[in-house]
Amino acid sequence: MDATRRDFLKAGAATLSALGFDLQPAYAQARELKIARTTETRSTCPYCSVSCGVIIHTLGDKSKNVRPSVVHVEGDPDHPINRGSLCPKGVTLKQDIVNDRRLTQVLYRAPGSDRWEPRSWEFAIDRIARLFKQTRDARLREDCNALTAVGVIGGCTDSNENNYLLGKAFRAGLGVIPLEQQARI
Repeated sequence: MDATRRDFLKAGAATLSALGFDLQPAYAQARELKIARTTETRSTCPYCSVSCGVIIHTLGDKSKNVRPSVVHVEGDPDHPINRGSLCPKGVTLKQDIVNDRRLTQVLYRAPGSDRWEPRSWEFAIDRIARLFKQTRDARLREDCNALTAVGVIGGCTDSNENNYLLGKAFRAGLGVIPLEQQARI
């Protein structure tokens, strides 16, 4: 007779039960899903322009002293684009979220420096605005309000409406000609 893995596990459970071990808590724990006590948050996959819907399951009771942790990411079955399926990159989204090497602050490397320094978001936004204005003042073609020294990229997780407004603001308001976007929803 060939014994299967299932037969082996059943025999092991019967032996433990015969020795007086109570296996009911183990059976109950095995039946409970890892997402049973989690909070579902619907989001959009950030990898490409398809904009698949994802559900992010976090564990934590939303108290101020509790930091929620992501325990599972899956495709959203109610989303009209992907209907619950995810590509190989989208399936690995949890590893991108909980990665200990993920950047969580602004890092700045000064010109000529060989190391990155943490800076505030205010510093980064002010620096980007200052450099944008300097470039626009120096390189704008006044005759046709055209700035080709700066490019703008719209995000793939933005809607068509957001990217339309981005184009209006940068083309009509600031004269930026190189503008690309990935919105497909």
